[in-house]
Amino acid sequence: MKMSPKAEDYISVPQKEAETISILELKEPVKNNDAEDPSKANDTIELKPKMTLLNGITVIVGSIIGSGIFVSPGGVLKNTGSVNMALVVWITSGIFSMIGAYCYAELGCMIKKTGADYAYIMVTLGKFLAFIRLWVECMIVRPCTVAIVALTFSIYAVKYFFPECEPPDESVRILAAVCICILAFVNCWA
Repeated sequence: MKMSPKAEDYISVPQKEAETISILELKEPVKNNDAEDPSKANDTIELKPKMTLLNGITVIVGSIIGSGIFVSPGGVLKNTGSVNMALVVWITSGIFSMIGAYCYAELGCMIKKTGADYAYIMVTLGKFLAFIRLWVECMIVRPCTVAIVALTFSIYAVKYFFPECEPPDESVRILAAVCICILAFVNCWA
């Protein structure tokens, strides 16, 4: 006997009323049934979901794995003391990440609004805390993430020129700053 979840199980999450939905949240353009007069047609601008399976996989790999996979194995191996224990740590971390991904997928199925974390926090905790979380993401988390990725790239790129010793910190930082400036320019130009 297979039991499927009922719609009533998911209704406990507060949803917006139909009158407060903004134009950008519409999925299909609203058209007037009056076909004779094209000036009365009300086409709206909309956000269409374009995420494919390949896009989803690359987003997950880029955000969860990131550049830390290139930095952390040495530290994990050094602090665990053996290869087997390092593998146990990596497998345990993978299980925790998988549980987090399942929870995030459940949130995405229950709250069908664009905005990911912002939308989830707005529905559960309110607009102010959602704004604060978004502000912290934009002003602190994202710039720090870009800096870490640039520094990781710079360490590996400069290590090629210093195979016998540690690369100088100044050259690593300068290369990281140049990488960030180039990527910012390409992002603004495109």
